[in-house]
Amino acid sequence: MRRVFRSLASFNYRVWAAGALVSNIGTWMQRAAQDWLVLTQLTQHSASAVGIVMALQFGPQLLLMPWTGYAADHFNQRKLLMATQATMGALALNSTSFNAARMIGPAVAGLIIASVGTGWAFLFNGASFLAVLTSLTLLRTSELRPNARAHRTKGSVMQGFHYVWSRPDLRATLIMLFLIGTFGLNFPIFISTMAVGVFHTDARGFGLLSSIMALGTMSGALLAASRDQPRFASLTLGSAIFGLGCTLAALAPNYWLFAAALVVIGVAALTVTNTSNALMQLSTEPAMRGRVMALRLGVALGGTPIGAPIVGWVADHLGPRWALGVGAAAGFAAAIVAITFLSQRDVEASDLPPAVKR
Repeated sequence: MRRVFRSLASFNYRVWAAGALVSNIGTWMQRAAQDWLVLTQLTQHSASAVGIVMALQFGPQLLLMPWTGYAADHFNQRKLLMATQATMGALALNSTSFNAARMIGPAVAGLIIASVGTGWAFLFNGASFLAVLTSLTLLRTSELRPNARAHRTKGSVMQGFHYVWSRPDLRATLIMLFLIGTFGLNFPIFISTMAVGVFHTDARGFGLLSSIMALGTMSGALLAASRDQPRFASLTLGSAIFGLGCTLAALAPNYWLFAAALVVIGVAALTVTNTSNALMQLSTEPAMRGRVMALRLGVALGGTPIGAPIVGWVADHLGPRWALGVGAAAGFAAAIVAITFLSQRDVEASDLPPAVKR
């Protein structure tokens, strides 16, 4: 357990984590309220509408990807975070981020929706960004580690693309993320349509399903934290288990077996996202890290505008179980990409960066 929570030894990390937890609870309260609002109140149980909302929500991240990476490499990250968090809190209370705190947020949102309506969940999310701003203000700047700044040169944005394309390991990782992020990480559609259309639950049952899946995501996060080094084999296994979990969820005959399958999906999803994040950060040159990680985020979430409407259409016309089948196919396809990379790589393991060795 000491190894799992060793990051909490840092004061700055403890302060940041506390503020982020409050903000992320608000984020997931809004996410749950938003999905329920679109599916049950604004439409007649239209999964396609939920998919379109998701596409509009994540589309800007894809469009702005080159500039976000450039900013991360060239500007002060602490001040940049303060500016972005302040902006997110000041918008029309509908900005979200894809982070943790899924266990508390959706469950509380389900109770709030049933008691006073969806609007209060949006209000809490807007106020919760103050917690992140407070934590950033309290950081001990003397303990922050300065990163090497990239030099501003013509074509520096494209350097990130060229850097990733020249690395077979990064290329394979991004392809896997695209497959799972585009067609697999559509939980608002999967959970809401199964809850309403198949198991006929109310807002409380819907929120509980999201929180149960969070048991898996938290377990996956703790497992990732316990590893000394991320390994490509973990990414491969996580993708295969994600496909298996989606298959079990699609075939689940009742509410509780479906909930159990969501735990498996949660473990696998966090294994894939956390391992890919660690692999790409540890094996990337510091001066290129901002652009590479922006590309990773753009690929992982930027595919949502493509995949969410497709998955929503499948749920509307073929049924929620078939939509989960699309997620299963994405997981298995990502595993095949990983196996292909491991079997066809042109360099020996000793020549690879330490983070991508098996």
